[in-house]
Amino acid sequence: MRDVYIIGAYSTQFKKWPEKSFKDLTKDAYMGVLEDSNFTNGDLIQFAWFSNCFMGFWQQMNIRGHVCFIPLVREGLFPERIPIINVEGACASGSMAFHGAYKDILSGECEVSLAIGVEKVWNPDLDRQSLFSMFDVGIDNFNREETIESYMHAAEKCEERFEPGPGRTMFMDTYAIQARYHMWKYGTNQRQIAFGAAKNHYYGSLNPKAQYQFDISLEQILEDRLVSYPLTRSMCAPIGDGAAACLLCSGDFLSNLSASEKNRAVKVCASVIAGGKYRQPDEASLSRVASQKAYTKAGIEPHDIDVVELHDATSFGEIYQAEMLGFCPEGKGGTFIESGATTLEGKIPMNTSGGLVSKGHPVGATGLSMIYELVAQLRGEAGRRQVKNAEFALQENGGGVIGLEEAACSIIILQNN
Repeated sequence: MRDVYIIGAYSTQFKKWPEKSFKDLTKDAYMGVLEDSNFTNGDLIQFAWFSNCFMGFWQQMNIRGHVCFIPLVREGLFPERIPIINVEGACASGSMAFHGAYKDILSGECEVSLAIGVEKVWNPDLDRQSLFSMFDVGIDNFNREETIESYMHAAEKCEERFEPGPGRTMFMDTYAIQARYHMWKYGTNQRQIAFGAAKNHYYGSLNPKAQYQFDISLEQILEDRLVSYPLTRSMCAPIGDGAAACLLCSGDFLSNLSASEKNRAVKVCASVIAGGKYRQPDEASLSRVASQKAYTKAGIEPHDIDVVELHDATSFGEIYQAEMLGFCPEGKGGTFIESGATTLEGKIPMNTSGGLVSKGHPVGATGLSMIYELVAQLRGEAGRRQVKNAEFALQENGGGVIGLEEAACSIIILQNN
């Protein structure tokens, strides 16, 4: 096995980009990651992994990455005949592309591999409900009734009702019933969920790449429009577009770069992906399984992690994943977040990018944008969001839904070089 390093990371700003095409966003992320890697062009790239989920709604069902790279090949910016693998795994797509590039290097398949994620979710030609219905492709549609039954079962256990409704995605109802179950079992409350949301909106106000760049108080979050109890609009990720990319290389390749390039390289200590199942409400999630494998691969423990980017499509996710990732005991996520443990001054800063609720969540690009933030933190380049003396960073990125958990979960552990 060989050492794997990130030598370039980039993300566009996440926002509604009606004036930009998929090809435009691809070029933005690609040129950004080349510049960050100090590459004048892509001649040294030997393999590429392209993640996307929703291009099919714009009539491009297949060969998505190949199509988006046509202009770059024609302009001599990307080498001809390079293999491009298209990846789709719902919200974990970008992390799957990263995992593919990581294994390229780890296995000796090549010396330099690219992972890029591009997404346009916002479509001004669709009404709100049609826009939300796009997300239904991320659940088990061959056995939809089993999905609904799993939510109803969890709701009945905590003497609640599962009632999906208009004006939101199925995912918001899913997160809501998990939050209500956690509230019933452990005493977690809506204010604790709002605390995490307020923290992340504050981080988003410091992040020029964030979709929402404004601070919002805890009380304003609680008073915001209800989406699906206990989740208000400010606790939920917005709809937007964007792209992100990482360039990975081997230790041998890195050894031939300049001292400044070596100093900015970030080591990949572990990249683990776990698959979901129809779990019971009291059963640990796949993120616990994946994180334990990642800690073992990296040779560290949860207490060694200095900064975390985790999947908070809703702010309840930060409470739950803090438990699953081993940062606090099960059932104590609410009090852990409320204590300030995940602030910049706290025990383990989380979602310094603003998280998905503030930075944004263009599905196919999300996982790679999380890595971009962690790379910036480990390089000491995060500005006012900088975590002091960060050595180890962890990314948790879930994708799709199988009952009460994600269909896929990525855990990536990085170390400054």
